[in-house]
Amino acid sequence: MSEVQKERTKRADAVRNKDAIIDAALTCLSDDPGASMSEIARVAGVGRVTLYGHFADREELVGAVFARTMDRAAAELAAVDIKQDTWKCLRDLVQSSWRVLYQFNSLLAAAEPYLSAEQIRAHHDKPLARVITVLEKGRSEGTFRTDQSLAWQGACFYSILHSAAAEIRAGRLTEDDAARVLPATIRALLIPPADPAP
Repeated sequence: MSEVQKERTKRADAVRNKDAIIDAALTCLSDDPGASMSEIARVAGVGRVTLYGHFADREELVGAVFARTMDRAAAELAAVDIKQDTWKCLRDLVQSSWRVLYQFNSLLAAAEPYLSAEQIRAHHDKPLARVITVLEKGRSEGTFRTDQSLAWQGACFYSILHSAAAEIRAGRLTEDDAARVLPATIRALLIPPADPAP
């Protein structure tokens, strides 16, 4: 094997190890926000030296996991076809969003000691932008109510999903029930009122 090939193999191994560490951290921290670096290394199938070779400390690793999760969330929500029927679009968005937020909430406890409120909000804004696009579409068509601000509707959308994630974690709501009731709950929030309040 040539030196160039050896270097390429080494780089490919490094990328695989880093991805394995982030994926393991995602799994461990979602189950237990206090999971140790040793436990994450074990689940990733690497040694502590390798783990610390990629991430200098817990703060750096948690930041990478949080960023990866939000990037995946944004990609998942971007896959929702906003050109389809507005209510179907909203249902698809809700179905994708609540699962994303369920994982987001699990990681939040691990991330909060290391990330500022501004950093967390910046990650949160990526998936929120997709929701706002759909809300704007529905409002422009006259499908969604317009007697409330767009910012308020976006905040309500995410508050309901965060609450569902908390209920699932507490064992008071099943994932199947969440998939059924969340679209109906969000729909009720956005239907134009028959008799608008003065």
